[in-house]
Amino acid sequence: AERLTLQHLLDANKKRDKMVEQNMCSSLRAVTLRNLGVRTPDMEQREIRRATRFNNFLYCHPTLPKAGEDVMVFYSPDHSPLKGAQELYIYGGWNRHAHPLIVPATLMEPTTEPEWFCATLQVPPDAHILDLVIKDSPYEGQGRVDDHHRMGYHFPTKGSKSPHQILHILHTAVEMAPVAKVGGMGDVVTALSRALQEKGHRVDVVLPKFDILKYDQISNLHKVDSFEYDNVKIAVWTGTVEEVNVTFLDPQNGMFCHGCIYGRNDDHVRFGFFARATACWVRILASRGDRPDVVHAHDWQTGPALWDDLSQARTAFTIHNLEYGADLIAGAMAAADIGTTVSPSYAQEVKHHGSVSQHQHKFTGIINGIDYTIWDPSNDIFIPSPYDFQTVVEGKAAAKHELRSRLRMEQREACLMGVVSRLVGQKGIHLIKETCWKTLEGGGQFVLLGSAPDPRIQGEFEQLAYEASKHYPGQVAHVFNYDEPLSHLIYSGSDMIAVPSLFEPCGLTQMIAMRYGAVPFVRRTGGLRDSVFDVDDDQERAMVASLEPNGFSFDGTDEGSCSYALSRALHYWRTDREYWNSLARLNMEQDWSWNYPAMDYIDSYFSILRPIRS
Repeated sequence: AERLTLQHLLDANKKRDKMVEQNMCSSLRAVTLRNLGVRTPDMEQREIRRATRFNNFLYCHPTLPKAGEDVMVFYSPDHSPLKGAQELYIYGGWNRHAHPLIVPATLMEPTTEPEWFCATLQVPPDAHILDLVIKDSPYEGQGRVDDHHRMGYHFPTKGSKSPHQILHILHTAVEMAPVAKVGGMGDVVTALSRALQEKGHRVDVVLPKFDILKYDQISNLHKVDSFEYDNVKIAVWTGTVEEVNVTFLDPQNGMFCHGCIYGRNDDHVRFGFFARATACWVRILASRGDRPDVVHAHDWQTGPALWDDLSQARTAFTIHNLEYGADLIAGAMAAADIGTTVSPSYAQEVKHHGSVSQHQHKFTGIINGIDYTIWDPSNDIFIPSPYDFQTVVEGKAAAKHELRSRLRMEQREACLMGVVSRLVGQKGIHLIKETCWKTLEGGGQFVLLGSAPDPRIQGEFEQLAYEASKHYPGQVAHVFNYDEPLSHLIYSGSDMIAVPSLFEPCGLTQMIAMRYGAVPFVRRTGGLRDSVFDVDDDQERAMVASLEPNGFSFDGTDEGSCSYALSRALHYWRTDREYWNSLARLNMEQDWSWNYPAMDYIDSYFSILRPIRS
């Protein structure tokens, strides 16, 4: 494949940095105005999006209830976890259950529209949010309950006389993109912090001050304090990363001056020290009247922070990877007020794992999002023609032409399948190979971008590239490295993106694909199951998620299951291009940003600050 020149890469990255900087400044301005109590132009639209999130089975009329007036709440059990219920009761409260008034168990009456029930509530003049759950019994401890994974449902009002509560959330982690990034956790910490901040909350992140931090990505770094923990003096530095305030703890014994984040035999010792030192720093903040409302620890490295006294701050813990640190994760889950992982389906898949099996009452899954400032086809310098959902057909055609030219593939009418992946066992090596061959046999074209850390697997894919190119010249391209500009072009130029993982806690590839109007082709597991709904057999599941079917999926781990689903997908592309294009437009309109995940994290924080009252 033709490679981008070094100068082109440098110029492209400079342009992208400028674009991200401009978007961040806009976000920061909105946050500043919101914290000052000023209503920004996008706030009501965001509130409307929140209020209509579950429209398939739960909504209010009016959409934004007015404080001091009546609101009608509608619910359809047939598209919800209460399917088949004959009686429904609504109950809850106001202002995140901080308001003195509650909503007692109230019978919902059947409406003239089949399968829908309704109850009318009086909104207090000082209520800025309605908190509710639905049950099929009026008695506590009986019947089924739809409480949105124990977080409850929350509908903003307008015209309230009381302000929204601003939370102070302190994240602690050993990764944060882009200054200390190894895997996906670093992206999550940064994106979640920014999303929470954008919704008006105060966010701080505590990181180790590694000697290999990307210091050019930290603004206004300076030393502000010092303290002693376990007979070690720790310097405290602060700076700004991606417009988020970050505190860096720097033990003066050189603990984090080894030229790496991971890879030493004493990782558990170093990170355990950092976690307990973070707890000490929280106590110092509390002694100064600046205690965070919630301390949120990420993965096994910082879980021990939750074992210590945190001056009565509430605690959250997120599992990003259950492959490491099981004992530390178990301890953190026991200590945390709430535990989360990176998708609802993955939470179900691991619920019998020894680290979490005893804590199901406080364990839930919240799917990750993607950064819309980076993955934005309407403003992407790496594709030839920017586009949105209205111009997706033309935009993707231009990108497909450019992709084929760059990879020296034949320009012809064919479905183009893309794979952007690390080539490791988790990603379904045999299923990726099957996808390649079946796409080519079905008259399509295939592009892969990725590499394998295992020389044996790398050799297998190099052999695949040779054999496929030999039998289908001009129809296939394999690029065995990571090339971010090319990844953007593949997402944009591909008709489908394949993610046939054996397991996938969350997965971002399928979300990026939909953002760019590509149709996802996935194995139904973890976060892939929660974000991709098969057009032929997932209508009901999509309805419960308040989404529309948006791709193709299969359950088995065998090549036959993969091949059958792929044949269905290729048939749609060949025989019904109008439907295919509508699917591309639909996928671009779906929201896979951090907007909804941030709402769920906020709901989870409030759920441990003020548990739902019966």
